[in-house]
Amino acid sequence: MNKHWSQVEYLHETVTNPNIHLRGTHSYYSGAWTGHFEDSVVRYLYGDEYSRRTWTSQWPVDQLHIGDYVCIGAEAVILMGGNHTHRVDWFSLYPFAEVITDAYVGKGDTHIHDGAWIGMRAMIMPGITIGEGAVVASGAIVTRDVPPYTIVGGNPAVEMRRRFDGETTERLLALGIYQWPEHKFAALRAQICASDIETLMAASAAWDRANRP
Repeated sequence: MNKHWSQVEYLHETVTNPNIHLRGTHSYYSGAWTGHFEDSVVRYLYGDEYSRRTWTSQWPVDQLHIGDYVCIGAEAVILMGGNHTHRVDWFSLYPFAEVITDAYVGKGDTHIHDGAWIGMRAMIMPGITIGEGAVVASGAIVTRDVPPYTIVGGNPAVEMRRRFDGETTERLLALGIYQWPEHKFAALRAQICASDIETLMAASAAWDRANRP
């Protein structure tokens, strides 16, 4: 059956690489025009089926951490650390086999936090952290960390605007909506799918009082 743009791939149902860590069961890849998430989005990460049965990594493997409620658009690319063997501080960039372990310089783990949205054909460079609720615009090349609830775009990606004012963002982060129990998140869906922080905070406090052990 051909894939269609209205269908999504839920990552917890398909990811097998032990170096990809998922939190929750709602993050998805909208890959109607490409292969599956592991095959087409995540690049240069040891631990896929081929690398697991073909060789042993010669260095610590950078990890990919993806939070819950993350939306990843078609043809996005998440570059990982498996190909960091081109030393710009050496005269030759070429990854000669006899010095490959010295050539490798890891960039660290990549983190895409809860509620982030990665647009179509965006590229996230290795070792980047995408904050909670951040938006990476289509076609953006992300070369530095993205703060929570911030929209970035361009090449290299720069801040376009903040989704909310600073005080609202701080209060939203303090609420920790993506850490809530599933039944609380579902009960307060109407307040989450809105933009009134006072109402959301009041609803959260009321729910906590009503459900106190």
